[in-house]
Amino acid sequence: MANWRYVVTPHAERDLRRLDAQGRARVFDALDRYVAKRQRGDVKKLQGSDNEWRLRVGNWRVRFRVDTQEAVVVILAVRSRREAYREG
Repeated sequence: MANWRYVVTPHAERDLRRLDAQGRARVFDALDRYVAKRQRGDVKKLQGSDNEWRLRVGNWRVRFRVDTQEAVVVILAVRSRREAYREG
């Protein structure tokens, strides 16, 4: 079984900088649990996408893709619940 890891895109890095330290810690803790143990948490597949998912962390939504061949979770964005589902 491969060791899973996550990669944060530049766009998601910008999103993470907007969070306070506690918010960032909660997001990274949830990502660590998801990647290390493949614990689902509050994860849902996004409609209209073949391979995009969202992880709910309090009022934050982490949008990501899963690359099973490379055993990588690619973090695409971290947005507030209010902003997460808007286009653009």
